[in-house]
Amino acid sequence: MANRSPRQLLEFALIFAAIYFLSQAGLRYFFPEQFGGEPPAKTVTLAPVDPTLRDGHHPVLTVRNNTEKTLSIANRCPLPPVDIFFSETGDNFTVLQPSEDPALPCEQVDPVAPGESQTIDLGPWKYSLFSRNGAYEARLALPPGFQPAGSGSTLSARFTMKEAGPHVKLFRTFITEPFLNFLIFIASIHPTHDLGIAIIILTLIVKLLLYFPTQHALEGQKKMQLLQPKMDDLKKRYSGDPQKLQSETMKLWKEHKVNPFQSCLPMLVQFPVLIGLFYVIRDGSVLNLSRHLIYPMYQHLDWSFDTHFLGLDLLKPNWVIMPAALMIMQFIQMKLSFAISDRKKAKEKSQESIVEVAKEGVKDPVSATKMQQNMMLYGLPFMIGFFAFQFPAAVALYWGVSTLFAIGQQIIVNREHIRP
Repeated sequence: MANRSPRQLLEFALIFAAIYFLSQAGLRYFFPEQFGGEPPAKTVTLAPVDPTLRDGHHPVLTVRNNTEKTLSIANRCPLPPVDIFFSETGDNFTVLQPSEDPALPCEQVDPVAPGESQTIDLGPWKYSLFSRNGAYEARLALPPGFQPAGSGSTLSARFTMKEAGPHVKLFRTFITEPFLNFLIFIASIHPTHDLGIAIIILTLIVKLLLYFPTQHALEGQKKMQLLQPKMDDLKKRYSGDPQKLQSETMKLWKEHKVNPFQSCLPMLVQFPVLIGLFYVIRDGSVLNLSRHLIYPMYQHLDWSFDTHFLGLDLLKPNWVIMPAALMIMQFIQMKLSFAISDRKKAKEKSQESIVEVAKEGVKDPVSATKMQQNMMLYGLPFMIGFFAFQFPAAVALYWGVSTLFAIGQQIIVNREHIRP
């Protein structure tokens, strides 16, 4: 960084400031229970992580202890730690009792230290208590000495279960369910039912199926990168005439047979598939909580996934290996994606006279483009590594395999355009 100009240093500072604030905004949106506002002092609060759930999901509650004493929640296994009430209309709630044993082993909720919060995952009772759509209310009885002082009290939190919409049903039918059941199929033929190996095979198969549309999109990106200097020249030449700029740009695209949507449309087709794969790996690894997505032939499996892979617990975030590995791989992928345009710009700069540019007093026309590239080159790897701290290692494994495949595909495209 010693040879960086003040303007470049300022650009990097702005990039990382933007990344920081976007990360905070994203975390507050996706993890409100961890990054929400402070509750009133000297109280214990109970709130749902998501107040509106689609059928097939299960509620998770957050209890926060803002008193000066440790809060212990009674162990009521195999019953949930909270009482559940139900109403179809939102009035006249009636208490519910589990209709079957918990889908997962019931575990006691850890004590909540002063100023700390704890989640109450009601997943084990997903099918025995939350099979109907309507309004639910969870009630937690506090021990004596908590709010108000000297007597017991009850906290309550309401949430709603609603039917999934037609788009969600189609998404589950044609993407989520096939992916999950194929993941089960792969694991079923492996001696230890290894989830890690199943994720790698499924990810590679999906990437191979998407190879040609992805290749088409990458070719479109490269064509646009090769034309970027000419487009920058048009922007400089017709900066005060938007209509002329648009017509000349269209003429340039037609002359070089470039379709700007070539790089967009194939990616839009892939997007639902990749999102579906992401959710399957994130949420489908616990089969007992995915029974509504499993085909009948797999409904009564006598095994579960082996969730340990190469020393990693795939159901928990990995804070050591995965974030750093994903950041490095994502950086390499982005570096390769800009390789053609960077090579072309370096060649053009070597042919220009610095003195002539200084005399003209013209601002570098690619500065805005370079700023965007820096955002992608440095910002995206940072974001991916940052979110790797939050998601289970199974998701990070999927993302890592997908990125490695993308690096290989990018190398193939670059070899066709970059000659020594």
